[in-house]
Amino acid sequence: MKSRTRYLIAILLVISLCSKASSHDDEKKKKGVTYDGTSLIINGKRELFFSGSVHYPRSTPDMWPSIIDKARIGGLNTIQTYVFWNVHEPEQGKYDFKGRFDLVKFIKLIHEKGLYVTLRLGPFIQAEWNHGGLPYWLREVPDVYFRTNNEPFKEHTERYVRKILGMMKEEKLFASQGGPIILGQIENEYNAVQLAYKENGEKYIKWAANLVESMNLGIPWVMCKQNDAPGNLINACNGRHCGDTFPGPNRHDKPSLWTENWTTQFRVFGDPPTQRTAEDIAFSVARYFSKNGSHVNYYMYHGGTNFGRTSAHFVTTRYYDDAPLDEFGLEKAPKYGHLKHVHRALRLCKKALFWGQLRAQTLGPDTEVRYYEQPGTKVCAAFLSNNNTRDTNTIKFKGQDYVLPSRSISILPDCKTVVYNTAQIVAQHSWRDFVKSEKTSKGLKFEMFSENIPSLLDGDSLIPGELYYLTKDKTDYACVKIDEDDFPDQKGLKTILRVASLGHALIVYVNGEYAGKAHGRHEMKSFEFAKPVNFKTGDNRISILGVLTGLPDSGSYMEHRFAGPRAISIIGLKSGTRDLTENNEWGHLAGLEGEKKEVYTEEGSKKVKWEKDGERKPLTWYKTYFETPEGVNAVAIRMKGMGKGLIWVNGIGVGRYWMSFLSPLGEPTQTEYHIPRSFMKGEKKKNMLVILEEEPGVKLESIDFVLVNRDTICSNVGEDYPVSVKSWKREGPKIVSRSKDMRLKAVMRCPPEKQMVEVQFASFGDPTGTCGNFTMGKCSASKSKEVVEKECLGRNYCSIVVARETFGDKGCPEIVKTLAVQVKCEKKEGKQDEKKKKEDKDEEEEDDEDDDEEEEEEDKENKDTKDMENKNQDILDSDSALVSDLGFGPFSTVVVNVPLIGGAAPPQPRFNLMPPSNYIAGLGRGAAGFTTRSDIGPARANGDGDADVNHKFDDFEGHDAGLFANAESDDQDKEADAIWDAIDRRMDSRRKDRREAKLKQEIENYRASNPKVSGQFVDLTRKLHTLSEDEWDSIPEIGNYSHRLY
Repeated sequence: MKSRTRYLIAILLVISLCSKASSHDDEKKKKGVTYDGTSLIINGKRELFFSGSVHYPRSTPDMWPSIIDKARIGGLNTIQTYVFWNVHEPEQGKYDFKGRFDLVKFIKLIHEKGLYVTLRLGPFIQAEWNHGGLPYWLREVPDVYFRTNNEPFKEHTERYVRKILGMMKEEKLFASQGGPIILGQIENEYNAVQLAYKENGEKYIKWAANLVESMNLGIPWVMCKQNDAPGNLINACNGRHCGDTFPGPNRHDKPSLWTENWTTQFRVFGDPPTQRTAEDIAFSVARYFSKNGSHVNYYMYHGGTNFGRTSAHFVTTRYYDDAPLDEFGLEKAPKYGHLKHVHRALRLCKKALFWGQLRAQTLGPDTEVRYYEQPGTKVCAAFLSNNNTRDTNTIKFKGQDYVLPSRSISILPDCKTVVYNTAQIVAQHSWRDFVKSEKTSKGLKFEMFSENIPSLLDGDSLIPGELYYLTKDKTDYACVKIDEDDFPDQKGLKTILRVASLGHALIVYVNGEYAGKAHGRHEMKSFEFAKPVNFKTGDNRISILGVLTGLPDSGSYMEHRFAGPRAISIIGLKSGTRDLTENNEWGHLAGLEGEKKEVYTEEGSKKVKWEKDGERKPLTWYKTYFETPEGVNAVAIRMKGMGKGLIWVNGIGVGRYWMSFLSPLGEPTQTEYHIPRSFMKGEKKKNMLVILEEEPGVKLESIDFVLVNRDTICSNVGEDYPVSVKSWKREGPKIVSRSKDMRLKAVMRCPPEKQMVEVQFASFGDPTGTCGNFTMGKCSASKSKEVVEKECLGRNYCSIVVARETFGDKGCPEIVKTLAVQVKCEKKEGKQDEKKKKEDKDEEEEDDEDDDEEEEEEDKENKDTKDMENKNQDILDSDSALVSDLGFGPFSTVVVNVPLIGGAAPPQPRFNLMPPSNYIAGLGRGAAGFTTRSDIGPARANGDGDADVNHKFDDFEGHDAGLFANAESDDQDKEADAIWDAIDRRMDSRRKDRREAKLKQEIENYRASNPKVSGQFVDLTRKLHTLSEDEWDSIPEIGNYSHRLY
């Protein structure tokens, strides 16, 4: 009896002492980044992290400040970026950190704006970037194998890693030095390829982990999609619904981090449009934070542009345009605003998420409540979920009824008040317009210079050369040529030239004449060219121009990927088929004449003779000059009428275009191509535009320069929606209103310096459609447009109360009504009405005050956090003294990095559910690539403001998996389980190693089921002595709870 009692007491003390041993002393808390099973801890303070990916080479330095500002205003506190090895070291030992590649400048700017940084170092990054970020020259290192336990690869990787991290340390950019970098990532989604390298894969990943940890930089390191991330490295999730598909951290003292929440799908040429809705992203974020998540990163938050030749094979020049900030850095509404609101709602829940105990209730096949409650306080936050993709459900929670729209989560920061629902968007909507610049597009006069296919090339190989090796990432083009001198007379017979290629495209010439073209596609690079060709009797020359669309960016053994013609034959000769592939004299030439002379630059353009625009042959350079477009709006060039090629402005590569590769909808994948204003000269100055066009017969006169705006703004708010989350604030444990007027409002704001000049649509009733495409329903208040015009015209900002009395409407009482509004913004000459201008300013200042109050609330939360942790330290100190009094020795063999908070054990990670039955690790944006569409559903031809139905993007498959698969346990079950585990382990004490391993498990079980260590300790020491032998024997046996909902 006494031994059992002492053993249970010992377990309690182990938890207390180990928590104390792993907690950081006061000095360490002041500086640097640590973590536990709940969250990252920055300089001693816990935070919720809302992060967004912004890649510095995909935008320009003059765009960076605006993008970072908008990210901060959008509720982010962290920017995530990859480091792009191949742009920084394009040639071995020669580094480039200038202009768009100025990594230090980018990180310092983020710091100035008050945000943190996550640095994803690579060396492999994928990112739909050329060669996955690895420099081409690495392929030609003798005996190299990428991303495995290969000495040449590891040698160069270590040198690169030490170079970049050394720069960061020298500039004092790590959080441990007072800088913004709080988190680092080494490697990228390695689990997707690890099995291909067998035991060398495991050795390599351990080597990479040891490399960064050995540098002692004072930040944690992560590996995404790496379930067996070694040592202290944190395994993180990538995907769309990590709240249900992530198996969880591989160690209990690691936090749950989401490194990539895909805000849309990257596009490849030939793709139809696909989008991911704001509602679906918000649902995934709310779901994840309801399950112990504390960090989410949006991949991408701003995608930007793959300038020049930086995109991976077949990837479009425009990247992640449907992100919260589009390619041009404009707010993609409502995605931008709706996510901003979910961040605010979750911050209102922060205290409960960190200090509360999780309770979960399954209320039906589709509905669930997860809420965090701090014992002994009024701190509480709840997440009410309806996973039904069609039907609205009503549930009862804490005595009150709540209506949940289909596929939505309501957030209640006080377990009473709905401040946000993921399916009900109160934020503004917008529509993007491309408006022709009359000033720039008029009178474009082109000159031309045609490439000559080389006729004299020495035969330097018995087989046609491989394209990656020939081009060495310096060009997209390489010519392979063969001369055949013994063709028989073929009169009356048709001959076919057949070329089998490994990718990506080719252009064929026979005897100097254009014979045709062919290409592969992203999911199938290999293709075949087969066309009738008229060969002459005797000598014939076949020239094949191989064309690349970028290097591969994913998969195993990338250094052994190949492209280009692999089999060439002539079919239909009198003598039969002639195979030309092997044992012939093949000549090779990489690059085009115009590239070598750099005709796209002002100086290089003088090295060739330009002719007046005439017959538009294949493989022709076109040059013209244009005046910088008017105004300050973003600029793009619309390439209608063109085929395939490359664009330069003032010698700077804009990117690849491909208008002739149509999607299944019969349209080009990308029509407009971004020209940053920093690429152009000042106003009224001439800029040189150079186009390399591969195809014949193009229509230069169809090219336009366009100005990009989001001056069409909308609102689409139902009368049953919750008021904006900005209407609420926290005062202690309570959620209170910010103002006396708590009516639901539709709010719209024009871009700066513009005002609303036209109401294009207004209906309070049952309208349908989206911004840019609204349609009247059967029921609409007659005064809808009149009310909106009165409130909004002539103003930069307006708000309209969404209520029947606003519109004097008594019709259709049986329906829930929606207010849909679309207005046009313009910059009007002359003075704005002073009264309206003052009202706009007052509204703007009120919004700013809301943001300031939110920051003040954050500061108070952080102060409460510190006080809570100090209180925990006092408890731990008293427990330590008690251990000494009772005569127990230290339990130093167990290290648990989870401090006890607020008198309650912090919740154990709740990512222990099985993923959906059809979930495939790696499928999606990651290393496996988007080779199928099975995980996103079919595409639709939508406008910029429309999107696919939410559930088309879901990983969830039925209610027998994931969210609602398991039954619920109660506290008595958990307590009984914990006690029985203690007895079971005591009986096994002779096996020391096994006992210590199980003891760690016991600590986790105990922490999940006992709220107060000090209180539990006192109660047990008092009550255990009163138990009889019969009571001991009556303790039930533990069941299998390995996949229970906790």
